[in-house]
Amino acid sequence: MISRRQLIAGSAVLGLLPQTGFAATDSLCDHVDPFIGTGGHGHTFPGATLPFGMVQLSPDTSNMGWDSCSGYHQADGSIMGFSHTHLSGTGCPDMLDILLVPATGEVKLQPGALDNPDAGYRSRYDRTTETATPGYYSVNLTDSRVKAELTATTRAGLHRYTFPQGEGGHILIDLAHGAIKWWGDKDLILDNVSLKLVGNDTVVGGRQVFQWAKGRWIFFALKLSRPFARAELFSDDQPATGSELTGKNLKAALHFPDAGDAPLLVKVGISSVDIDGALKNLDAELPDFDFDRVRTAARAAWEKELGGVRVDMADEAGNDSFRRIFYTAHYHTLMAPTIFQDVDGRYRGMDNEIHILAPGEASYSTYSLWDTYRSVHPFFTLSQSERVPGMIGSLIRMGQQSPDGVPIWPLQGRETDTMIGYHASAVIAEAAVKGIKGIDYRAGYDVLAKRAFVDDVHGLGLYRQMGYIPADKVDEAVSRTLEFAYDDWCVSKLAMVIGEGGAAKTLKSRSQNYRNVFDSYIGFVRGRQADGQWVTPYNPQSLGHDQTKWRDYTETNGWQATFLNQHDIYDYAALFGGEKAFETKLDALFSEAPDPTQESLADITGLVGQYAHGNEPSHHVAYLYAYTGAPWKTQARVRDLMKSMYRAQPDGLEGNEDCGAMSAWYLMSALGLYAVDPVSAAYVFGSPSVTRAEIAIGQGRRLIIDAPGNSADNIYVQGVRWNGRPWHKSWISHAELIRGGRLTFKMGPKPNTSFGAALSARPPSFV
Repeated sequence: MISRRQLIAGSAVLGLLPQTGFAATDSLCDHVDPFIGTGGHGHTFPGATLPFGMVQLSPDTSNMGWDSCSGYHQADGSIMGFSHTHLSGTGCPDMLDILLVPATGEVKLQPGALDNPDAGYRSRYDRTTETATPGYYSVNLTDSRVKAELTATTRAGLHRYTFPQGEGGHILIDLAHGAIKWWGDKDLILDNVSLKLVGNDTVVGGRQVFQWAKGRWIFFALKLSRPFARAELFSDDQPATGSELTGKNLKAALHFPDAGDAPLLVKVGISSVDIDGALKNLDAELPDFDFDRVRTAARAAWEKELGGVRVDMADEAGNDSFRRIFYTAHYHTLMAPTIFQDVDGRYRGMDNEIHILAPGEASYSTYSLWDTYRSVHPFFTLSQSERVPGMIGSLIRMGQQSPDGVPIWPLQGRETDTMIGYHASAVIAEAAVKGIKGIDYRAGYDVLAKRAFVDDVHGLGLYRQMGYIPADKVDEAVSRTLEFAYDDWCVSKLAMVIGEGGAAKTLKSRSQNYRNVFDSYIGFVRGRQADGQWVTPYNPQSLGHDQTKWRDYTETNGWQATFLNQHDIYDYAALFGGEKAFETKLDALFSEAPDPTQESLADITGLVGQYAHGNEPSHHVAYLYAYTGAPWKTQARVRDLMKSMYRAQPDGLEGNEDCGAMSAWYLMSALGLYAVDPVSAAYVFGSPSVTRAEIAIGQGRRLIIDAPGNSADNIYVQGVRWNGRPWHKSWISHAELIRGGRLTFKMGPKPNTSFGAALSARPPSFV
């Protein structure tokens, strides 16, 4: 029952609004363009998957090279085949499991090179016929003369191949296909590969893959809509006898003399547990071969998830490009982490053992934590509150089960140990501070406390002993020091929630170790030797003092790393000489011209001065102006970044998508909110590019964001109202927003320099 007081306040009414205010016939899937990010260095894939789906059924144009991390790139021009697992936007390659190649003519066992498609089974394709929408992909293969269509369920993929009428054809199953390293060894290492024919319409098998995630397991079960007439098996590309093979390089060619008589459908279930799990997944999710039913169901699943955030945009171009960018960003953000459990509740743990989930639990994998803790997980706490306990419970169980301890970058039941810090701390602590139920925070603290107080990995022992990591002892020492300090802060917040006050105090104090790599004389963070001396030479645009061995920073230079501090902004600003000096330093970051004598990295892209939007360490920086009392500078900068760094084109992302991290920055910024420090449970206001947004925040509540009069010219916040009342702060807490209500931005063409200027109006930090 809604009381009169609630009615006057507005929060209960607005929080439970049943109507969206948007046309019910407006299909959000029509605004999604899966090709955004498939060019440039976005590293996304265009194929069929479901929200957080375990299967990502997509074409592979290449499996070798940095821009082939997802298996697909717009520039390649030919398709090897269609595999069932893909990474979305990562900077490291893996997956591409269980490749199917529909073909006519002779059987070819090697894909051939990109520059010579005729040498193997890869086929050129007609780009004008290539179609991708959420849950569906289609293309005409010109050399093979086959039309390929793909759709998916959570754990299974469904192929529909239309061969030339009146002709025969075959399907090659290549179990030797996979991602090949771009940074070192080019050999894909496989073990325990098996392939078995079951009758004349089923193939099962599996393999263990030693790639980025070393030793991960994948099993499959494949069923055909009609039986094959003949099967050829190959081991090490030589004909093999029998119906069952084991080895390392296994392939099968299934022949259909009647291929052109009617479309041939193939359904494939996968599992990390065993073949039986793959069969169960397949039978539970794809009991038939009704392609159109599955495609419709996939679209409906995406429509439901995308409908959790509906927007009208301030589109100065007068077209749909802003809406395409927004909903594609939402689509990409919902691709990871991925479900990692069979329909019977079994999953493979980080200890390589098979576990069974308790009722209500869920298992996920593919956590790009160094990237996603910044925007993806804060976005999920607003828009995916029902999934968050399962995601975080998975991280905690990983830490309990893994011989490596707290997860860093877990993929398919294995630890890749990629990137620095241990930012599961931020994701777990954020949920705890925000009061999300259904999570064993004590267990999470125990996992993280072991890393914080006991483990000696990646220089952490030296960090605890010296207060910093010496740059002459450990590579990327400055970034490691700064990120360990942030993790200290995160674990301290979690410790406080569960009542570990002593540990919280110790870790909070230790989180100020950033001071030990800050040179106040020059106003930059820089490498420090074990003897306490600063390393030389030093140039803030340099990657480090010895770039062949001792890079001082992780995917940043001195300029960018100097602004890594997310949790203690006011004390940090004092090291620069106060808030105005800090603001001047921020201005300089965005205006500093590049030094052509200094080496850079492919990850440092999307430059505005020395700010690098193409990589996540810079993502919070534009919002730091709010802490200096100049949020109008944040508003101008953020609106410019949204416009210049995101485009409705294949090369529309300025850097790797990184499992939704690049897109989530856009989502949050378009809504006018950003979590500079996620575990502070506060969102700093930016400049919303929406005129209206409605977010389903769980339990029937909605958060409405209004920015009437928003336009390309009206980019400055004149004032804010929360549930009809004036709101004078330049930030708002998660506790306010999660109750539901209406957040209204009054926009204008000129800065309101008084809004957010007072100390009392600025965002909290180090509290």
